[in-house]
Amino acid sequence: MSDPLIRELDHYVVLEPGRAEQLLTAADTLPWLEHHLARLTEPPADLAALPDGAARAQRLLETACELEVEPGVAVQWFAVRLEPPALS
Repeated sequence: MSDPLIRELDHYVVLEPGRAEQLLTAADTLPWLEHHLARLTEPPADLAALPDGAARAQRLLETACELEVEPGVAVQWFAVRLEPPALS
């Protein structure tokens, strides 16, 4: 089971081979994951029973940090907490 604190985070650093890292909101990370899942011939076995791409992306966001999009090539996402600047 995933750490409940992760779900409280609103931003993710996403990494794709050959591209610069991106900082996305949680709302933008879900469609990013859906896009990568849609490009797969078959969803990962643990996601296959879920009804659609949105549910699969949500499950991935909550339980993993990497998706192999082709043999030896993976995308990754990591939850980050953005702290407001310290007041002087």
